[in-house]
Amino acid sequence: MQALRTTDTSSTSLLGALCAFGAFSFWGVIPIYFKSLAQVPAFEVVAHRIVWSVILLAALLFFLRGWRKVGQAFGNRRLLATLTLSTLFVAVNWVVFIWAITNDRVLESSLGYFINPLVSVLLGVLFLKERMRFWQWGAVVLATLGVAFQVVQLGQFPWVSLTLAFSFGIYGLIRKVAMVDAIGGLFVETLIACPLALGFLVYLGLEGSGAMGRLGWEIDGLLALAGVFTALPLILFIQATKRLRLSSVGFFQYITPSGHFLLAVFIYNEPFTVVHMVTFGCIWLALGVYSVESSLHRGRVSVKR
Repeated sequence: MQALRTTDTSSTSLLGALCAFGAFSFWGVIPIYFKSLAQVPAFEVVAHRIVWSVILLAALLFFLRGWRKVGQAFGNRRLLATLTLSTLFVAVNWVVFIWAITNDRVLESSLGYFINPLVSVLLGVLFLKERMRFWQWGAVVLATLGVAFQVVQLGQFPWVSLTLAFSFGIYGLIRKVAMVDAIGGLFVETLIACPLALGFLVYLGLEGSGAMGRLGWEIDGLLALAGVFTALPLILFIQATKRLRLSSVGFFQYITPSGHFLLAVFIYNEPFTVVHMVTFGCIWLALGVYSVESSLHRGRVSVKR
């Protein structure tokens, strides 16, 4: 019986690991998809992403019988206000991310998502009263120094990277305290934004400047797939979190910015200077310090138990 239980646990962990790898790998190569839509303005792409996500998520909720939780969300004013706020931050993240990809700034998006885990830690300290240990503070300071070095050397504020890091970090913070499941919450968020997005697309269509139906069937197909590319990795991510510890899921999250980095440097030939090398080096070292310290701390706690 013990052997059977061990086998079941191992199978569950393996499936969780595959789901986590699939989700973060998908997000890691998503710039290829948005690069294919470079001729479509970022706001229009986001509008399609919202509308098609609503349609797809509605179908998923129908098959998963999750409408009751959605109804409860709309019946709770505080929760609805919370999800409206999270909608704002995820919309900002989507717009800036797509704009960065289509304007040859994939390297900056990579930096932003490398910084994001440390931003999440900082937000946890500020808003959730979580405590950081000495080396964790050291990791945050090191990452800050890396960004500051880039600002001083290039004379430009890395607004793309920091906007992506903080908007997604704040979004994650809001969703952490919102008592709603991932699929239902995303559906409510996209549904909140849907009237504005749909109205915008209708306006573009009437004006004759919309991409759908004007730039060819390939673009039409890619825009229609926006909902799939939004929901699919999220579903894999949810399955991973059900089967793995959050710390294990966190290990996989660096796949995404690593994918962006490799695409930017080796596929899209974006300039990678000594300044970028120092900044990324500080971020990578900070993440390494934080990860090692966290692993050692968990080990000490386990031994004490």
